[in-house]
Amino acid sequence: MISTEQIRTLLDSALSPDDLVIKVDGSHANITVVSAVFDALSRVKKQQLVYAPLKDLIASGELHAVSIKTYTPSEWQRQKKLANLS
Repeated sequence: MISTEQIRTLLDSALSPDDLVIKVDGSHANITVVSAVFDALSRVKKQQLVYAPLKDLIASGELHAVSIKTYTPSEWQRQKKLANLS
């Protein structure tokens, strides 16, 4: 069974994110990544950057489904403000 720490280690070393939120339920993971590397990238490119370090886990079947949300630091600040308003 995959752990949040395994995913965190892979993504920390590949992306050096400003913030990283990981929730794992069995072989399913919900991942939110905040990093300046996403600035000016398309949505597809952002997803590819996050998937790349996880490809071995996905190929082995340890990680079956991944839901990814990506934000730049400024987008993340705006998102958190909106969350506080609702």
